[in-house]
Amino acid sequence: MSGTITSEKNGEPDGTKKDGRNKTEDEAQDDDVIVVGWDGPDDPANPRNWPLKRKWTVALTVSSYTFISPIASSMVAPAASQIAQAFNIHHSFEGNLTISIFVLAYAFGPLFLGPLSEVFGRARVLQAANFFFFVWNLACGFAQNEAELMVFRFLSGFGGSAPLACGGAVLSDMWAPEERGQAIAVYSLAPLLGPAIGPVAGGWIAERSTWRWVFWSTSIAAGLVGILGVLTLPETFAPTLLQRKAKRIRKQMDVEKGPVKEVRTIFEKSGQTKTFKDLIVVSLFRPFILFAKEPIIQLVSLYLAFIYGVIYLVITTIPPVFTNVYHERPGYVGLHYIALGLGLFCASQGNARMLDKVYVMLKKRNNGQGEPEFRLPTVMPGTILIPIGLLMSGWGAQEHVHWIVPDIGYAIIGAGMVLIFQGMQTYVIDSFTIYAASALAAVSFFRSMAGFGFPLFAPAMFAALGYGKGNTILAACAFAVGCPAMWLFWTYGKKIRSMSHHARKQ
Repeated sequence: MSGTITSEKNGEPDGTKKDGRNKTEDEAQDDDVIVVGWDGPDDPANPRNWPLKRKWTVALTVSSYTFISPIASSMVAPAASQIAQAFNIHHSFEGNLTISIFVLAYAFGPLFLGPLSEVFGRARVLQAANFFFFVWNLACGFAQNEAELMVFRFLSGFGGSAPLACGGAVLSDMWAPEERGQAIAVYSLAPLLGPAIGPVAGGWIAERSTWRWVFWSTSIAAGLVGILGVLTLPETFAPTLLQRKAKRIRKQMDVEKGPVKEVRTIFEKSGQTKTFKDLIVVSLFRPFILFAKEPIIQLVSLYLAFIYGVIYLVITTIPPVFTNVYHERPGYVGLHYIALGLGLFCASQGNARMLDKVYVMLKKRNNGQGEPEFRLPTVMPGTILIPIGLLMSGWGAQEHVHWIVPDIGYAIIGAGMVLIFQGMQTYVIDSFTIYAASALAAVSFFRSMAGFGFPLFAPAMFAALGYGKGNTILAACAFAVGCPAMWLFWTYGKKIRSMSHHARKQ
């Protein structure tokens, strides 16, 4: 039962003595307690030491989970008129609600599923939540009235929200800060690219078949992703893996050879046991505690809420723009989402390479000391691109110019969105390493509430102001909020984190 036992601070291994030697199990235990950690800094069981091929397999699997759910959130947009006709929905607010209620579930799901992944492990929660999403998304295709569709959409969104909270945490489990930027860039592209691609397929399905196949087709894709996850998604959360290791050690103990010792992991306190009360109070309440006590979470949440609200507003206004202004059929209307997707994809490819390069460069300048704020330089261009894209798309539609002008605007918006999301998502993960799932859940709650609410007031705003003035107001808000926010994070981010009880201390 010998092996190397390490300690860990906020998920970062620290298992050496002052003379550079690893702590052994005998040195990490007293007469009554065995403290279980990794078998040295190169333990192959530690996800940080997995081969690169295995890490990327897991990363792409998690990105698949994160991709399929947002597709389902927006794929129904081009079919909204068919649904309204089938269920006699005459008010635009109710029609938009059939789309937005899925995103409302995105707000509440991570508050439960994120913390649960810190108790039961990432893989179990992701796989179970994906199955929950599959069942209720399939049920949406069989809905017989508006109420059933609303309930089924909310439940499917609840299950589909798990990757938003757990996905980024999985990546932080496997990669060190200076290595994880590229993986998080790929992962964070999925929830933005999904809503852009979904309506392209949804438009043709709605035109050539029935709106029910919009749900059935995404359910088929979710089922395939679920099978992929069962085959390729192992557990990555260090406390869960070490708890399993401790359990194996307990089974190997022989009562006849002496008294049974207490076996605990480096993440557990002596005599600590997980009761149902611990689960509820400590785990499920952690996202609320983080938001209430952590200024970083509050600021990031509010800023990303506005940005996420804008992208869902854009998603829901593309159909009326190209239906009412440019008089196109549903199938062709859906093709305009490709512009948004191209902006997201192209900017993501460039930013995936820059995130780690900029971080490493600034780390070297800072005497080898990494800081989460080193993720922010790649975010700053996004704060300029979004207002430019909003102005171009809004006034292009308002003045009835060639359709390529609004499409270029949508592409610029997409580029700005992905720069902001990739940088800020990595910033949160770097700041709250061991509590990444709960931190992302807190951030996800407010951004999803904005994604739910913005499309509901969009029809009234554009009806009163037009697309030009309406987008000008949004562009002014984006510029007024974005630039000062980045300056605030860059200048005072480290000082704010130093007051945190949960943020990773550099």
